[in-house]
Amino acid sequence: MCGRYVSATPADQLAEEFHVDAIKADDLPAKYNVAPTDPIYAVAPSRDGETRQLGTFKWGLVPNWSKDATGGARMINARAETLTTKPAFRRLLELRRCLIPADGFYEWQRLGEPGEKKPRKQPFFIRRADGTSMAFAGLWDVWKPRDDPDAEWLRSATIITGEPNELIARLHDRMPVILPEESWDEWLDPATTDTDALRALLVPLPADQVEAWPVEPLVNSVQNDGPELVVPLEGHDPL
Repeated sequence: MCGRYVSATPADQLAEEFHVDAIKADDLPAKYNVAPTDPIYAVAPSRDGETRQLGTFKWGLVPNWSKDATGGARMINARAETLTTKPAFRRLLELRRCLIPADGFYEWQRLGEPGEKKPRKQPFFIRRADGTSMAFAGLWDVWKPRDDPDAEWLRSATIITGEPNELIARLHDRMPVILPEESWDEWLDPATTDTDALRALLVPLPADQVEAWPVEPLVNSVQNDGPELVVPLEGHDPL
């Protein structure tokens, strides 16, 4: 699962890193505690498929067929293993794929004895070892109320999760799928609709390409934000 992450890199820098042709995004502030339903950046092809654009989306997928937008908060993640078995996700896998930039993400390690009723959880911050942006594999869709044809379209996105690498497995049994740069073109190419080929891209980023360290539990509250959230916990070693 991926329930919180960091998005602090400015849009113009992301556009350069992700080889974006046009920025169609709102100017979002740096955020060190991105939470479900927050506005986020995502990279997706233009409608004609000719250019790559950076846009603003709501985190939490609201599929086009939804009766209302209330379910978005529950659809922040999509499991890589079931994308082709659920018709709604299969359609998006074929037609509406995106990259969601992130400076890193948080995961919580359960502490205490097995079976303990209220085990303590230690938050960790995880980022790429080389300090570059992560590119989460994502799906997106558009929605608006059926009874309000004049309403603006809501663009929303979900982060695909899969099996963890050896490092993240010490914290959790899942992790966001982080695509290496050599996979970006194929993932974003509208002409690629072979779901088997696309699913083959959804593998864990190798453990030696990420690093993780414990942080203060400030991140536990969505009210807290700022660079202090990713400062290593004093007196504790990284993974």
